[in-house]
Amino acid sequence: MSALFRAGGGISQIPLGLIVLGWGSTAWGLQAAEISFEKEVRPILKAHCTHCHGEEDKPEGGVDLRLRRFMDAPLESGGTLLVPGHGDRSELVQIIRRGEMPKKGKKMSDAELAVLEQWIAQGARTSRPEPQHLPPGAVISEEDRAYWAFQPVHRPAVPIGEQPMGHTPVDAFVGQRLQAAGLDFAPEADRTALIRRVTLDLTGLLPTPREVEEFVNDPAVGAYERLVDRLLASKAYGERWSRHWLDVVGYADSNGYAEADSVRPQAWRYRDYVIRAFNDDKPWNEFIQEQLAGDELAGVTHATTQEAVLDPQRRDDLTATAFLRMAPDGTGDTVDDPKLARNQVVAEQIKVATSSLLGLTVACAQCHDHRYDPITQADYYRLRAIFDPAYHWEAWRTPAQRLYSLYTAEERSKAAAIEERAKAIEADARAMGKKFLDEIFEVEVLKLPEADREPYRLARATVDKSRTPEQKALIKKYPSALALYSLNLYDQKKQNVVDAKMAEATQLRATKPAEGFLMALTEVKGQVPVSKLFNRGDHDQPKQVVQPGELGILSEIPGAIFQPVVLASGSSGRRLAYAKWLTSGQHPLVARVLVNRFWLNHMGRGIVNTPGDFGRQGELPTHPELLDWLADEFVQSGWKLKHLQRLILLSRTYRQSTVHLASLKQDPENRLYGRFKLQRMDAETLRDSVLAVTGALVQDSYGPPSDIGRDPAGRVVAGVDKGTIVTFKVESGGKADFRRSIYLQVRRTRPVTVLETFDAPVMVPNCEMRSQTTVAPQSLLLMNDTFVLENSRRLADRLAAEVPGDAAGQVQRAWHLLYGEAAPDAAVAEALAYLKEQTQALTQYHHDIQHAKDAPKPNPPQEALASLCQVLLSSNRFLYIE
Repeated sequence: MSALFRAGGGISQIPLGLIVLGWGSTAWGLQAAEISFEKEVRPILKAHCTHCHGEEDKPEGGVDLRLRRFMDAPLESGGTLLVPGHGDRSELVQIIRRGEMPKKGKKMSDAELAVLEQWIAQGARTSRPEPQHLPPGAVISEEDRAYWAFQPVHRPAVPIGEQPMGHTPVDAFVGQRLQAAGLDFAPEADRTALIRRVTLDLTGLLPTPREVEEFVNDPAVGAYERLVDRLLASKAYGERWSRHWLDVVGYADSNGYAEADSVRPQAWRYRDYVIRAFNDDKPWNEFIQEQLAGDELAGVTHATTQEAVLDPQRRDDLTATAFLRMAPDGTGDTVDDPKLARNQVVAEQIKVATSSLLGLTVACAQCHDHRYDPITQADYYRLRAIFDPAYHWEAWRTPAQRLYSLYTAEERSKAAAIEERAKAIEADARAMGKKFLDEIFEVEVLKLPEADREPYRLARATVDKSRTPEQKALIKKYPSALALYSLNLYDQKKQNVVDAKMAEATQLRATKPAEGFLMALTEVKGQVPVSKLFNRGDHDQPKQVVQPGELGILSEIPGAIFQPVVLASGSSGRRLAYAKWLTSGQHPLVARVLVNRFWLNHMGRGIVNTPGDFGRQGELPTHPELLDWLADEFVQSGWKLKHLQRLILLSRTYRQSTVHLASLKQDPENRLYGRFKLQRMDAETLRDSVLAVTGALVQDSYGPPSDIGRDPAGRVVAGVDKGTIVTFKVESGGKADFRRSIYLQVRRTRPVTVLETFDAPVMVPNCEMRSQTTVAPQSLLLMNDTFVLENSRRLADRLAAEVPGDAAGQVQRAWHLLYGEAAPDAAVAEALAYLKEQTQALTQYHHDIQHAKDAPKPNPPQEALASLCQVLLSSNRFLYIE
């Protein structure tokens, strides 16, 4: 058994058969494995019991289950909680069996209860002497500290076998595990499959037929290496790989939380920052520091941010802090409980930050000590205290109050001058309107009895709130003579003149320089709130004061006790100190969590296949030594992602075929990586690749997102939303509708239909790992959705234009565009038969129905070709990477 399992401990790390039967049960004639309180029993009690019985100031019923020795205390009921050697006489077992405990949370499973009973039957022993006293609260045990994820990263030696195992050190680690299991690598994928795989992986787009042909026929040494380098250097690389990080941070162009789901019109600047960071291969220690504390790096607080945004480097630093503004935030909308909404923003953002960088479910400790991991409620609020000065929920700033103008001094001056002229024009228009109304009044007042004319003039000249009862009665008596408000009721032509004058002001304002804004997180100088632990997570029940700090389980690691220093700018320095600790290379989690995500996104399965949970409820690493080697290599190489990616992409592990019968039979989940995992295109890759092969894809980069709207069928599509509260309507947005999916607006309450159907996540608040489903709505969309139908026609038009009058040639061209290879003769023959049959059927169909006079002239052969294109686009051969 590996050191990983020996150090880990806990119920989630022990095979079920070993839990229940031990290495040998009576069926094997062997003794059951020794069960200890610390390794096997305590995690079960922590998960189900100690929240009420031990971690509160006053344990319920006087029962404290944190230590074995506490269980000898007599019960208030007079019973015996624990009788070593006799589970049937131990009240602890019986109340669980009766279902009386636990009263809250998940019930104890049969397997867990079996462990508890076996431990009692073996004498309820501990592995070492226990302390005589414990303060209230959670206990961090030696087993907790020994858990693999909390151990420092140590670079293991690369395994050396009798024969070189592969192309990079990655293969030595993977090959060692394969050999131990009696397996070997699958054969290398052929070049056609390999270029399709790596191009989709790195760019999210299919390779062109010319690129495939050049690579397949390149006889020179290093052809694959040059391919990888070209793809890593492409603009499309950042547009593809930024999507992975944007998932984790919960990127959205709307605020969520409230029903309004108001738009975040400036969020796209953070998206562009991330794309550029990937393309520039920005070191990840800088990338993380900028996102956590870019304002402190820029040396600004809220009051001084405006002067910093015009400096490109400082603007980048500030843009990066939108990482801490990505959580749902309805505080700028109407909410039922503003205080709750504010604290929910902070809670959700901490969840995003910790799951993305620490790979721990820290958020579970907001209301009580974590049930499974050694994370206390005090830990949670110490971590929150790091961010409190920036959020300061009692002196809250709404999303609109966290925007900073990008106007230069010249632009601001020009805009002010234009505004002054526009206001003067509006004043002239209002004066013109008043003059017209006065002229009309003088005509209308003469229609009144002579005795009422002067009193009426005086009443009209008096503001409404100052009018006497007599004046009000007079106006009520002759309302048509007022001529004070609505010029259009008396003379529409004069109203048109006034409106035209007002329009001059509107047109003039349109000449102002466009004012952009930056969405950022900053602190207010001098505002450092006192952070407190909230009883049961309730902000209305503050308890003891807490200081900013790291999780207690990590407190003994060198560097973990960081000391924030107030910066010259007046910012607290807390986030910058924390960011530097996280990126020091000494933190046991950050590098491991990051490289595990990189591996997952390349290989389709993580070394830890719960990338957001490295705790006891998560999966154990299948290759712990490889994970640590990659983590150390990442740090030692300057936190450069592209270097790490080359190691993975050039490895024999990555270049394997998806077909390997021995691996499939012995390791169906591919935990040992004895073959490359067969994967379907994800949502964005599918949409972008469809647009690319039809020739419709617009590769304009960066800038505000393309609009989306709901069409009359209820689908959310690219286009300008012209709907109302009761109707759905979308108009074309021109070429913006055909940009890459990374540039489509992301609305939390309105996901784009074609993307959502193929598992694009909805950010609530973020996505730790995408699911990949195979469900009926996907097939229905491929058969009926206008996106598929329209692009099938576009592809047919492209084929007809590129290979005119040659049906067989068109089929071959389609195969090269979609699949990257020549169509087999049998497939061509089948496609031609399909085209013939469909053409005949469509010809008959058009003959039998009455078309509208203005309808386009039917073209059955082209319609048949579009139908074939839809079949090809819907095929597994297209949808799956290989």
